[in-house]
Amino acid sequence: MPADPTPELVPQAASWLRRRSWSAADRPVRTLLEAKRAAGRAGSVSVVLPALDEEATVGDIVRTVRRELMERLPLVDELVVVDSGSADGTAAVAAAAGARVVHRDEILPRLPAAPGKGEVLWRSLLVTRGEIVCFIDADLREFDPAFVSGIVGPLLTDPGIQLVKAMYDRPLEVTPSDSAAGDAAVVPSGGGRVTELVARPLLNLHWPELAGFVQPLGGEYAARRSLLERLPFPTGYGVELGLLVDALETVGLDALAQVDVGVRHHRHQDGQALGRMAATIYRTALERLDRTHRLKASADLVHPLLTQFTRDPETREFTAHTHPVTALERPPMHTVPEYAGRHPAR
Repeated sequence: MPADPTPELVPQAASWLRRRSWSAADRPVRTLLEAKRAAGRAGSVSVVLPALDEEATVGDIVRTVRRELMERLPLVDELVVVDSGSADGTAAVAAAAGARVVHRDEILPRLPAAPGKGEVLWRSLLVTRGEIVCFIDADLREFDPAFVSGIVGPLLTDPGIQLVKAMYDRPLEVTPSDSAAGDAAVVPSGGGRVTELVARPLLNLHWPELAGFVQPLGGEYAARRSLLERLPFPTGYGVELGLLVDALETVGLDALAQVDVGVRHHRHQDGQALGRMAATIYRTALERLDRTHRLKASADLVHPLLTQFTRDPETREFTAHTHPVTALERPPMHTVPEYAGRHPAR
């Protein structure tokens, strides 16, 4: 029996993927500076790094942004690190590197802070001024300024774009202590385990318009303040999925975009931490399904396809591969006549 033909992205997602996916190189920084000057106040850019015990990496990120995108090229107007209670020298390192450092608990002190990354991002809107807000995780290594310039680019050059996510390769770097053989190893596309096991299936099944996002949970994204201030922020790990789904419902798919910025190197969490993250993301999705009365699945609410992405080694472009998600169930065996004939009711 011949195999079924490979399914395709839903037409809306396929069209979006072609029109709203770019490379950072598509918009040279000089072009962005011209657009920024023409936009005036609407082109002001704030970069926010949420940080918790990131002493080893936050300094290099801050120095790179300040040197390349504030001093050499005036693309970024302010650089803020929001420290959510680090026990190490994160705050001191970030300040020495040139960031304005604000402690999470100093922002809106009348409201006790909840733990979690989303809480920090939400509060950061109170201590930043830019009309474009760019969030960057503070645990990145080998940081490239394109992580900032690439994702603010569409917002500066296209007034119809409201939110832009970075897409990238995410290698899983296995340390000797984690490797069964005792050797360090790199799995080129092994990172993003919660994305592949939880977030991508949820989005593909319930919000198939968002199936074209390569890194839906990525912590590097930029958006217009006018959008962010209208969205609820989940306080924990579900913030990225929550913002993406809510942005879709608020401004529509065509106002969202993604930009290829290369490779993301960062610290990987252990299995139990990933489990907690997965549970929070699942709960965030359930809240949105319930809010929109979509919790009970029906044919028009569940799209039984899963789209995944690989990087083509020759073209260096991301290629979509879509697979059916089967939900076939067999009835209880005691209801099958052939079984009942062989095993009379006891």
